[in-house]
Amino acid sequence: MTNFTQWVDVNNQLGTHLINIVAGDIGGTKSWLAWFTHKPNQPSVIQFEQCYVSANFASASDLIRQFIADAGHAVVYPDRLLLALPGPVESGGVRLTNLDWFVDIKSLQQELAIADVRLVNDFQAAAAGVATLKKSDYVELNHGVARVGGVRVITGAGTGLGLAWMQADVGGVYRTFATEGGHIDFASSDELQSKLLSWLQMRFQHVSWERILSGAGLSLVYEFLITQIHTRALDSVPEAGQIHDLAVAGDSVSLEAVQLFVDVYAAWVGNMVLLYQPKGGLFIAGGVAIHLQNWVVTTRFMEIAAAKGRMADLVRQTPIYLVTNARLGLQGAMQIALN
Repeated sequence: MTNFTQWVDVNNQLGTHLINIVAGDIGGTKSWLAWFTHKPNQPSVIQFEQCYVSANFASASDLIRQFIADAGHAVVYPDRLLLALPGPVESGGVRLTNLDWFVDIKSLQQELAIADVRLVNDFQAAAAGVATLKKSDYVELNHGVARVGGVRVITGAGTGLGLAWMQADVGGVYRTFATEGGHIDFASSDELQSKLLSWLQMRFQHVSWERILSGAGLSLVYEFLITQIHTRALDSVPEAGQIHDLAVAGDSVSLEAVQLFVDVYAAWVGNMVLLYQPKGGLFIAGGVAIHLQNWVVTTRFMEIAAAKGRMADLVRQTPIYLVTNARLGLQGAMQIALN
C-alpha cells in the first residue's frame, strides 16, 4: 500500500491540475473507502484504500475522519468526497436503511471542511461499477442473447437487497437509476415459501423481499425451518456466516436454509427479468451471492428463475451474470466521482 509521503511526491510530479478524491461504498455491515488522485487525460491512481466495520462509528463524519487519519493526512486534503449509501437519497440527504445514520451533504461539508460532497444510492454505484468489470470478475449463469445498448439491471443481497437499472442514452453512454425495489411485497412460489411468508407476517408489519434476501434474512429462514418445520427448540439464531459454514460442513438444516434462501433469490431474479427485460444483462452482486456461489451457479437456480409460465423463454434469453468482484460498489463510486 502506498503511504502518504510517497503519494505526496506523486502529487508534486503530476502537477497542479491533480485532484484528490475520496470515494466510499457505505454499507450496513462494512464500509469500503478509497483515496485516489486524478489528472485530466491520465489514469486515476489509488493512493490509499481501507475497509471498516460500519457499526464501529457513530456517524459518516466520524468514519471519514478516521479514514483521512489512517491515510496519513498531513498536507493534502480531499478536494471531493462521494459516498454511495444504502437508502433513497432525497434533498441532499439519506437515512440509511440498516444503520442508524442520517447523512447529508451540508453536515459533511461543515464537519469535514470539504466543499464538494456528493451522495448517491449504493446500487446506483454498483450499476456504474459494471462498466469496470473484467471477465475474471463475474461468472456467466445464463448465456442468453445480449443486445448492444440494451437495458442492464443489477441486484444483490447483502445487509439489504439492492436494485438499480441502467439505460444507454443516444450516445451509448449508460445512465444509472436507483430504486428501492428490494422493499416490494414478498410473494411466495410454493407451499413451503407460503408457510414462511405466514410466519414472517406474524412478526413483521411488512414482509418484503429484503426481509428474506439479506444476511438477517438467512438467519430468519434458518429459525423458521428449525422451529416451524422441524419443531425443535432454538436457544439462539446463528448469523448468516455461521449458517453458511454449517451448510458447507454438511449440517442438514443449514443446507435446507441455504437452499430455500437461494430458491427465493432465483425467483426474484426471474421477476426482475420480467420487469426490466434487461437485454444488456442482469448482474447479481452483493456479498451473500459471492459466499453462496456454489448454490447459485447451478441449473436449479436458472430453472427456478425461468419458472415464469408463458414468459419462461424471456428469462432464458436474458444474459445473467454473478459478479464475484467484492469491490464493485467502490469501483462504481469512483467512476461516478469523476463525472
